[in-house]
Formats: sequence, structure tokens, C-alpha cells
Amino acid sequence: ADQMAKLQANATVIKGRAANVYTKIAGNCDERGTQEYNLALGERRSLAIRETLIQLGCDANKLVTVSMGEENPVDPASNEAAWSKNRRAEFFNGTK
Repeated sequence: ADQMAKLQANATVIKGRAANVYTKIAGNCDERGTQEYNLALGERRSLAIRETLIQLGCDANKLVTVSMGEENPVDPASNEAAWSKNRRAEFFNGTK
């Protein structure tokens, strides 16, 4: 809920893109948990973001999801501040 303004802004940008441009949503996690758990958590995170963007009017066919699990940390430290940064979704654009 605290990220809704950012998601609304992203939805506006995504809706304004050309038909051949898609957005990949990559779900990321912190290092805690097993690799399998973190991959599943990253998938749930990216799917939740996708569903929110669809509810905000984005074309489902232009949204792709992927889970990065714990493999791409923003902050490699092992503390709450780093874990908070590493729990995120990232957006990447491409063309079909």
C-alpha cells in the first residue's frame, strides 16, 4: 500500500507506450530463506505487482513476470536495512 503512488505513476507510463513495448516485472527477495522459497516469494511479488498494474488499466499482454529470488541484491550486507532494500520489484522494458 505504501508504494501505490509509484505503481500508479508506472501504470501511467506503461499505458502510454507503443503496442510493441512490453514491461518485465522482476520480483526480488532478501537472502533469508531457501533458494526455492525465495524464488516462489519473488514470483508472488512480481505477480502481485502485475495484477495491480492490470487493475490500474495496463494491458495484461504487455506485462511479463520473472522471479530473481535472492540472486540480485541491491545491498549485499546482511542486516535489516539491506534486506529491506533487497525486497523489491524492478521494471525492465523491451520490444516484441
